[in-house]
Amino acid sequence: MKKVIAGVLSLAMFAGMAVGCSSDEATSESDSGSAEQVDSASEAGSSGKEVINLWTFTDEVPTMIEKYIELHPEFGEKYEVNSTIIATTDGAYQPALDQALAAGGEDAPDIYCAESAFVLKYTQGDASSYAATYADLGIDIDAAIDEAQIAQYTVDIGSRDGEVVGLGYQATGGAMIYRRSIATEVFGTDDPDTISSIVGPGWDKFFEAAATLDEAGYSIVSGDGDIWHSVENSSSSGWVVDGSLVISEERENFLDLSMELVSNGYCNETVDWSEAWFADMRDEGARPVFCYFGPAWLINYTIAPNCGGESVGEGTYGDWAVCEPPVGFFWGGTWVLANKDTEQKEGVAELINWITLDCTEDGLQYMWANGLMSDAGTKDAVASGTVMAMSDGAIDFLGGQNMFDVFIPANDFANGSNLTQYDETINTQWRDAVRQYTSGQVTRDEAIENFRTWVGDNLDVSV
Repeated sequence: MKKVIAGVLSLAMFAGMAVGCSSDEATSESDSGSAEQVDSASEAGSSGKEVINLWTFTDEVPTMIEKYIELHPEFGEKYEVNSTIIATTDGAYQPALDQALAAGGEDAPDIYCAESAFVLKYTQGDASSYAATYADLGIDIDAAIDEAQIAQYTVDIGSRDGEVVGLGYQATGGAMIYRRSIATEVFGTDDPDTISSIVGPGWDKFFEAAATLDEAGYSIVSGDGDIWHSVENSSSSGWVVDGSLVISEERENFLDLSMELVSNGYCNETVDWSEAWFADMRDEGARPVFCYFGPAWLINYTIAPNCGGESVGEGTYGDWAVCEPPVGFFWGGTWVLANKDTEQKEGVAELINWITLDCTEDGLQYMWANGLMSDAGTKDAVASGTVMAMSDGAIDFLGGQNMFDVFIPANDFANGSNLTQYDETINTQWRDAVRQYTSGQVTRDEAIENFRTWVGDNLDVSV
């Protein structure tokens, strides 16, 4: 626990409380949460209700629970939900959560959230012993998963020794998100099927397309981070296998892919989540950028708010489309877990079931997929295939395209077999090593050796 815990903000939620703004899980490379919350004037338990403590890193799940209480006031009459929100910025969330779980007692988390960058630590790794199985909560988990057709990778990631201890609510299979106007100018069409055949499958075709775009005055991506998640999540191995560091062929090749982008001028050399990266989304960067790579949440909560407009014709709003990427991948996601020592199993199970498994029109996932969670009408891809089949993913931002036509099959490319509990830390260090190489500070071999040395010195991993 060497890090200073800062920014711990609580929010006690009751029926009738105003729904706050939904934040994305993508405000930093590790999908950091919202930076600000407002403390409730009430103290947890002061109402005499049974208290459920929720720990998370954005206001996303708290907002969902507020909606549940709004729709089910009888729940709010019985339970008070006290939310502690700590952004993942600077690695603050995990140490604080670990301390709270270890301390136990009445202030311990009853429900807690983990994102893809570190979820395995809590579902299968060092902190997995704190998690209750969904079955222990009284959920008929096998039947519920079958009925909801939950994406398999979310089940695999959330399972410990074959038993589910956490599930997500998003579907985070990735697509290529590209500019229609640039596609039409350079390739003669903006049709998603045609564009996907021009840029892929595979990196060779992607770089052929990059050369064509370059000749026309366009960068294919903003920075090398835009292809990183395709590389990372299509890797044949995780970073750590049997306690030893493994640099898979795919991840090592990222050195070469990144250098090819930089040395040929195929990108604007931005760093993802930087202001320059956002500027490229609204066409205010060094050169116009053709595409980004990501799930539906990247469109809704990152590109759209930074596109320079709120309706078709403003900024780049409406000038986007999605297609199958050159290499399939997934990126991000939040898993919801319960403390095995919670004294509020019934209430915890009710909330978790509604968020992760309810596939009816009254469930969270249907509301989220169809833009019914907020006045903004934002639609998102969700974990339930049953819900996705019931839903319409057409959005004006994509020129009226039904994004679910691309994002539903994208889940077939997603798997959790190459994740480890060390990913958040190791990914950051690897990305830094690659940047040092592409900027000419070190040689390729030096970048790899420096990375290995850092992992060996700072993590309990053999190199």
